[in-house]
Amino acid sequence: MRFLPDAEQRAFTDSLHAMLTAADTPAVIREWSRGDHASGRALWRRVARAGVFGLAVPEEHGGLGRHPVELALAFVELGRHAVPGPLVETVAAAVLLADPPLAKRFLPGLLAGTDLATTAVVPNGHALDGDAAAVRLARIPGGLRLASAGPVRRSLDPARRLTPLAPDGELLDPGPPFGLALTWARLAVAAQALGVGFALLDRTVAYVCRRSQFGAPVGSFQAVKHRLADAATALEFARPLLFGAAVSLRPADVAAAKLTACEAAYTTARTALQLHGAIGYTAEYDLSLWLTKARALRTAWGTPEECREVFLEDALRTSAPSDSP
Repeated sequence: MRFLPDAEQRAFTDSLHAMLTAADTPAVIREWSRGDHASGRALWRRVARAGVFGLAVPEEHGGLGRHPVELALAFVELGRHAVPGPLVETVAAAVLLADPPLAKRFLPGLLAGTDLATTAVVPNGHALDGDAAAVRLARIPGGLRLASAGPVRRSLDPARRLTPLAPDGELLDPGPPFGLALTWARLAVAAQALGVGFALLDRTVAYVCRRSQFGAPVGSFQAVKHRLADAATALEFARPLLFGAAVSLRPADVAAAKLTACEAAYTTARTALQLHGAIGYTAEYDLSLWLTKARALRTAWGTPEECREVFLEDALRTSAPSDSP
């Protein structure tokens, strides 16, 4: 069986790709990293108008209906262009706030792109871009509580501005189980990581074809070809797992997809860094914007160990012998 996007899905991702290409995202990322959110918010509103966040919201709450496959396709493009901001966190918040009273209050701003949302488990977790988010949700034992953001803390990825949350606001009806939001968040992270990996691979292939050594393009060396082939194989292996997980939306499938896509992107980042040489280490070079994101996404919304545990627990449960004769 072939699993490929249909014509409508390809048109959606093509339009999103064209919009993000024209937006000069490296400049947006650098401004966002400095705490200047103006250009990032403008881009965010365009992403929202394209319907990206509506893909996680039921139609009765103003969304497009929950379409995990289309959401995954969109997040591949968002990762390919390294769009900054709490993208995944806004999707998770949209799932959590789908309870009717909360939906009417919070979802219109999220769907329009005028409001950003972030969420974290407190007291141990840190929220992404809590300083820019209008909706900050702290998960506590009793459910969800609105929170205030603490000072911004440094992250490996400068565009991921981490803030602690103080759950000092209103206690909200928890709405859907947090596990459902976690599944959607992990799916979005997996797709975002896959897009980051594709961008790193494309940029590295272009670079080794331009760079010459010993009178020949570096890309013609067999050792370089092998490294790039390994990275491409890892990414292509992750692609069907991602979209298979989007179809089933089973937590174990999504955990496996996140693990595979994030490890593939991280492997590609290591290859890209090595093949670029010293220039790959410099923050001024655009490659760094994708390198740091690949590393940060690897542990976002579930470490590799946590994702393996989810998958293995499901495998053991489904393979356990039945008590019936």
